Amino acid sequence: MVSPDPERLRDLALLRCARDRIDREYAQPLDVESIARGVGMSAGHFSRQFRRAYGESPYGYLMTRRIERAMALLRRGDLSVTEVCFAVGCSSLGTFSTRFAELVGVPPSTYRRRAARATAGMPPCVAKRVTRPIRNGEAPVVDRA
Repeated sequence: MVSPDPERLRDLALLRCARDRIDREYAQPLDVESIARGVGMSAGHFSRQFRRAYGESPYGYLMTRRIERAMALLRRGDLSVTEVCFAVGCSSLGTFSTRFAELVGVPPSTYRRRAARATAGMPPCVAKRVTRPIRNGEAPVVDRA
Protein backbone atom coordinates (compact mmCIF):
# COMPACT_ATOMS: atom_id res chain seq x y z
CA MET A 1 0.00 0.00 0.00
CA VAL A 2 1.32 3.42 -0.96
CA SER A 3 1.33 6.00 1.79
CA PRO A 4 -0.32 9.35 0.97
CA ASP A 5 1.94 12.18 -0.07
CA PRO A 6 2.31 14.51 2.96
CA GLU A 7 2.33 17.61 0.73
CA ARG A 8 -0.92 16.51 -0.95
CA LEU A 9 -2.54 15.90 2.44
CA ARG A 10 -1.44 19.35 3.62
CA ASP A 11 -2.85 20.93 0.45
CA LEU A 12 -6.16 19.09 0.90
CA ALA A 13 -6.47 20.38 4.46
CA LEU A 14 -5.75 23.93 3.26
CA LEU A 15 -8.23 23.55 0.41
CA ARG A 16 -10.89 22.44 2.87
CA CYS A 17 -10.22 25.58 4.92
CA ALA A 18 -10.54 27.71 1.78
CA ARG A 19 -13.78 25.97 0.78
CA ASP A 20 -15.17 26.49 4.29
CA ARG A 21 -14.28 30.18 4.04
CA ILE A 22 -16.13 30.44 0.73
CA ASP A 23 -19.15 28.72 2.27
CA ARG A 24 -19.13 31.13 5.23
CA GLU A 25 -18.23 34.37 3.45
CA TYR A 26 -19.93 33.88 0.05
CA ALA A 27 -21.69 37.27 0.37
CA GLN A 28 -18.41 39.13 0.99
CA PRO A 29 -16.18 40.44 -1.79
CA LEU A 30 -13.97 37.39 -2.41
CA ASP A 31 -11.44 36.77 -5.14
CA VAL A 32 -9.19 33.82 -5.88
CA GLU A 33 -6.01 35.73 -4.98
CA SER A 34 -7.19 36.66 -1.48
CA ILE A 35 -8.52 33.17 -0.78
CA ALA A 36 -5.24 31.63 -1.98
CA ARG A 37 -3.24 34.09 0.14
CA GLY A 38 -5.36 33.11 3.14
CA VAL A 39 -4.12 29.52 2.88
CA GLY A 40 -0.55 30.42 1.89
CA MET A 41 -0.69 29.33 -1.76
CA SER A 42 -0.14 31.12 -5.02
CA ALA A 43 -3.33 31.80 -6.95
CA GLY A 44 -2.32 29.46 -9.77
CA HIS A 45 -1.40 26.54 -7.51
CA PHE A 46 -4.51 27.10 -5.43
CA SER A 47 -6.80 27.13 -8.48
CA ARG A 48 -5.26 23.96 -9.95
CA GLN A 49 -5.42 22.09 -6.65
CA PHE A 50 -8.97 23.29 -5.91
CA ARG A 51 -10.18 22.09 -9.32
CA ARG A 52 -8.37 18.78 -8.81
CA ALA A 53 -9.98 18.28 -5.38
CA TYR A 54 -13.50 19.60 -6.04
CA GLY A 55 -14.00 19.34 -9.79
CA GLU A 56 -14.54 23.05 -10.42
CA SER A 57 -12.68 26.32 -10.13
CA PRO A 58 -12.77 28.32 -6.88
CA TYR A 59 -14.73 31.05 -8.68
CA GLY A 60 -17.22 28.49 -10.00
CA TYR A 61 -17.67 27.08 -6.50
CA LEU A 62 -18.21 30.58 -5.06
CA MET A 63 -20.80 31.42 -7.70
CA THR A 64 -22.61 28.14 -7.09
CA ARG A 65 -22.84 28.96 -3.36
CA ARG A 66 -24.15 32.43 -4.22
CA ILE A 67 -26.74 31.03 -6.63
CA GLU A 68 -27.91 28.43 -4.08
CA ARG A 69 -28.46 31.20 -1.53
CA ALA A 70 -30.11 33.38 -4.17
CA MET A 71 -32.53 30.57 -4.95
CA ALA A 72 -33.58 30.44 -1.30
CA LEU A 73 -34.06 34.22 -1.18
CA LEU A 74 -36.04 34.22 -4.43
CA ARG A 75 -38.31 31.43 -3.12
CA ARG A 76 -39.16 33.66 -0.15
CA GLY A 77 -40.48 36.21 -2.62
CA ASP A 78 -40.00 39.35 -0.53
CA LEU A 79 -36.90 40.69 -2.34
CA SER A 80 -36.47 41.85 -5.92
CA VAL A 81 -33.97 40.09 -8.18
CA THR A 82 -31.64 43.09 -7.86
CA GLU A 83 -31.82 43.01 -4.06
CA VAL A 84 -31.08 39.28 -4.08
CA CYS A 85 -28.13 39.80 -6.43
CA PHE A 86 -26.47 42.23 -4.04
CA ALA A 87 -27.49 40.28 -0.91
CA VAL A 88 -25.52 37.23 -2.09
CA GLY A 89 -22.38 39.23 -2.88
CA CYS A 90 -22.65 39.75 -6.62
CA SER A 91 -21.81 43.22 -7.87
CA SER A 92 -23.13 42.82 -11.42
CA LEU A 93 -26.77 42.03 -12.10
CA GLY A 94 -25.85 40.87 -15.60
CA THR A 95 -23.23 38.37 -14.40
CA PHE A 96 -25.56 37.17 -11.66
CA SER A 97 -28.45 36.64 -14.08
CA THR A 98 -26.26 34.87 -16.64
CA ARG A 99 -24.71 32.50 -14.09
CA PHE A 100 -28.11 31.90 -12.46
CA ALA A 101 -29.62 30.91 -15.81
CA GLU A 102 -26.63 28.64 -16.57
CA LEU A 103 -26.97 26.75 -13.29
CA VAL A 104 -30.72 26.77 -12.79
CA GLY A 105 -31.94 26.75 -16.38
CA VAL A 106 -34.13 29.85 -16.18
CA PRO A 107 -33.49 33.53 -15.41
CA PRO A 108 -33.89 34.62 -11.77
CA SER A 109 -37.17 36.46 -12.42
CA THR A 110 -38.72 33.35 -13.99
CA TYR A 111 -37.39 31.18 -11.16
CA ARG A 112 -38.90 33.55 -8.60
CA ARG A 113 -42.37 33.28 -10.18
CA ARG A 114 -42.23 29.50 -10.63
CA ALA A 115 -40.61 28.67 -7.28
CA ALA A 116 -43.23 30.54 -5.30
CA ARG A 117 -45.90 28.26 -6.77
CA ALA A 118 -43.85 25.04 -6.86
CA THR A 119 -42.67 25.13 -3.25
CA ALA A 120 -45.82 26.51 -1.64
CA GLY A 121 -46.47 24.59 1.57
CA MET A 122 -43.20 22.68 1.32
CA PRO A 123 -40.88 22.74 4.35
CA PRO A 124 -37.80 24.92 3.61
CA CYS A 125 -35.38 22.01 4.14
CA VAL A 126 -37.18 19.96 1.48
CA ALA A 127 -37.49 22.93 -0.89
CA LYS A 128 -33.74 23.51 -0.63
CA ARG A 129 -32.99 19.90 -1.56
CA VAL A 130 -35.35 19.61 -4.52
CA THR A 131 -34.40 22.99 -5.98
CA ARG A 132 -30.60 22.66 -5.62
CA PRO A 133 -28.84 23.75 -8.82
CA ILE A 134 -26.98 21.21 -10.92
CA ARG A 135 -23.31 22.01 -11.41
CA ASN A 136 -20.41 20.29 -13.16
CA GLY A 137 -22.82 18.62 -15.53
CA GLU A 138 -24.26 16.44 -12.77
CA ALA A 139 -27.25 14.49 -13.91
CA PRO A 140 -30.37 14.47 -11.77
CA VAL A 141 -30.77 11.46 -9.51
CA VAL A 142 -33.02 8.88 -11.17
CA ASP A 143 -34.98 6.32 -9.15
CA ARG A 144 -34.29 2.89 -10.53
CA ALA A 145 -37.25 1.31 -8.75
